Amino acid sequence: MVAKPPMNVMNVLPESPFATDLGLQVVEWSAGKAVLSVELTGRLLNRHGFGHGGVTATLLDVALAIAGRSLTGEWTLAGTVTLNLQFLAPAQGRLIAEGRLLRAGTTTAFCEGEARDQDGIIVAKATATYKIERRQESSSK
Repeated sequence: MVAKPPMNVMNVLPESPFATDLGLQVVEWSAGKAVLSVELTGRLLNRHGFGHGGVTATLLDVALAIAGRSLTGEWTLAGTVTLNLQFLAPAQGRLIAEGRLLRAGTTTAFCEGEARDQDGIIVAKATATYKIERRQESSSK
């Protein structure tokens, strides 16, 4: 049985002004998985008219991080340790990224995912490692 995610993922993006400024949207969220999207227009394009690689990287980082944060209330991700990307094709239009939690240990979480264009073509793949920070129980005074 998969535990129900304890966090309201819709509150995740407002915590990230950069993700909000890019227009990242949560499409789907479940235990160990997150799907986000962004419309590649205007200032998010590179000089060739395709989605900027930094936007794709950020979209994947956020999708993988949300997936990584989704399974338990006992810990949170403290930050990205590694983010490895392979760009496979130029991105245009609506970009959709799916992130999945592979495994969480005591100090790190491992995630993977991919970004697809509006036609379903994979434009980038990513793996990431995140530092886990255990939640401290608050002491009453």
